[in-house]
Amino acid sequence: MSLQSWPEPVVRVQSLSESGIRAIPDRYVKPPSDRPSVFSSPSVRDANIPVIDLKGLFIGANVPGDPGNPTLRQINEACRDWGFFQVVNHGVDPKLMRAMRESWREFFHLPVESKQRYANSPCTYEGYGSRLGVEKGAVLDWSDYFFLHYMPQCLRSHEKWPALPSSCREQIAEYSKQVVELSGRLMKMLSLNLGLPEDFLQRCFGGEEIGACLRVNFYPKCPQPDLTLGLSPHSDPGGLTLLLPDENVPGLQVRRGESWVTVNPVPDAFIVNIGDQMQVLSNAIYRSVEHRVIVNSAKERVSLAFFYNPKSDIPIAPAPDLVTEDRPALYPAMTFDEYRLYIRTKGPRGKSQVESLKSPR
Repeated sequence: MSLQSWPEPVVRVQSLSESGIRAIPDRYVKPPSDRPSVFSSPSVRDANIPVIDLKGLFIGANVPGDPGNPTLRQINEACRDWGFFQVVNHGVDPKLMRAMRESWREFFHLPVESKQRYANSPCTYEGYGSRLGVEKGAVLDWSDYFFLHYMPQCLRSHEKWPALPSSCREQIAEYSKQVVELSGRLMKMLSLNLGLPEDFLQRCFGGEEIGACLRVNFYPKCPQPDLTLGLSPHSDPGGLTLLLPDENVPGLQVRRGESWVTVNPVPDAFIVNIGDQMQVLSNAIYRSVEHRVIVNSAKERVSLAFFYNPKSDIPIAPAPDLVTEDRPALYPAMTFDEYRLYIRTKGPRGKSQVESLKSPR
């Protein structure tokens, strides 16, 4: 199966949406069992992922070393129970967050030919895209996106970032710098909560040589939102994801047992979730959790997902201190390059990949 080109001509979902169609093409219609349900029990409807205030937690780049710290405890519980949480007072400039979101909204409303010069291929996914996976005839998601690399430095190419709006490249650089700093602090907290040295997880990721990339998602209005999804159920293949959601339009749903919980975004918060690589490193003490995105007929939606990943050629395996006779290593060592080939080939497939890696016991 080739990763050099898409198996079929690429159709921009935004163009479909703006054409005035009343019914979505069959390519986007999910099987009945995968469609979003409008029904949910009151307990699930009223649930929300934990919101954690990081104010006062950091002194410079340092994190309090006491795992009994109330904030560290909240994060630990959220990672074990939900795999998702929101953080406020996190140190990233809220004005920059809002400006980034609006610049990208502007980008997606540029003429098609202005965006098309950044059209991507499945080889790296870098640029302007409209599908994940290269299986011919696959049912597609109702979204367009832009994917770019920030780290390692050797993959960072400003020329591949949008030149318009004119402030976009400068904003991407500053935003990414601040989010990488926040991610590094969160890594320290997770290390301490797992009973590991503060810098353990960061060293496993490659120290300063981590991978970091941004995917900006654009979910156009959809005439039949009950038949499709903006993004199919999946867990994130990387380490940590920090999502800047659309403040005004909920769409992210997190799996909770057999139900889906719609996340209500808190103003100026990031939604943080555990990725598959963190599940492997923690030997499944922390677990990545399936999530998906629903769309609606009245409003478009923009979100920015920042992926903080291991250096791509370092083997990732359960931390030796988290492997015991009662809890043997659940996963074999594998590099992130090897791991992410699955989702780049097959597209989002729930948690089938990480679960398939489990060592027989």
